[in-house]
This record gives sequence, C-alpha cells and structure tokens, in this order.
Amino acid sequence: MFDVLVYLYENYWRPDACPDARQLSRKLSAVGFENEEIEDALTWLAGLATVSDSHQMAQSPDAVRVYCPAEHDHLGSASIGFVSFLESAGVLRPPMREMVIDRAMAIAASPLAVEDLKIIVLMVFWSVGEEPDALILDELFVDDEDRLIH
Repeated sequence: MFDVLVYLYENYWRPDACPDARQLSRKLSAVGFENEEIEDALTWLAGLATVSDSHQMAQSPDAVRVYCPAEHDHLGSASIGFVSFLESAGVLRPPMREMVIDRAMAIAASPLAVEDLKIIVLMVFWSVGEEPDALILDELFVDDEDRLIH
C-alpha cells in the first residue's frame, strides 16, 4: 500500500489532480500494482479525505497531546518521537498531527515503522495542498543510512 501512496505523491501534485477512484485504480493496475494493494491504498485515501475535512479546527498553541495507551502501543515510541520532532520544529500543526495519528492508527502494522509514518506525513501534507520545506522533505525521503554527516 505504501508504494501506491508514494507513487501518487510523486505523480499527482495534489489530490484533486487524481482521476476518480475507478480510473485511478485502472491506471495503478496498468503501472503494475496489485489489486489488493490498490484497494487498500484507495480505502486509506478515502479515510484521509474524511479526516481532512473533520480536523480543520483551531487548537491552542499551548495544548499538549497525550497519547492513549492504544495509540502508544500501535505507534511505538520511535513514531511518537518523530511526530514530536516535527511538531517542535513547527512543521506539523496540531490539526495535521491529529490527521497523521488518525491515519497511522488505520494501518494494521504495530508498532508502526517510522519509514511508514514518514509516508503518512507526506500524504497528510499532500491532502491539505501543502508542501513541506526542503529540509523536512529531505528528512522524510532520505534514509538515515544514506545521510552524509559533515
């Protein structure tokens, strides 16, 4: 499923640039994605569209996010730490954070791999029509092993 999401991010610059679900499914199948993978991705994207509409509320900048035990178990410490890093860097606003958490909780894998969480973060930015700055894109796309330390 994550390969399909990355493909969409790289080939459609915003959600409304995507064709309707049936046509998109055919295009993805023609590119070589498996039907189950396509179905999972389209279902996940439909959930993203729904949560995007419902999380446009204002939250106090002083609010603190407390993770419930189920969220902590499902996301894992590394993913929660990464979300906290993005928040403290001023990149991930509270409504977007909630979208990331909601969509991460919709993934069956537990604990969620940080690499998968990074794709979720990208898709949340994509869904709201924002592009993260270059440094954050680098953080989201480049594996830690591939980084050069100066």
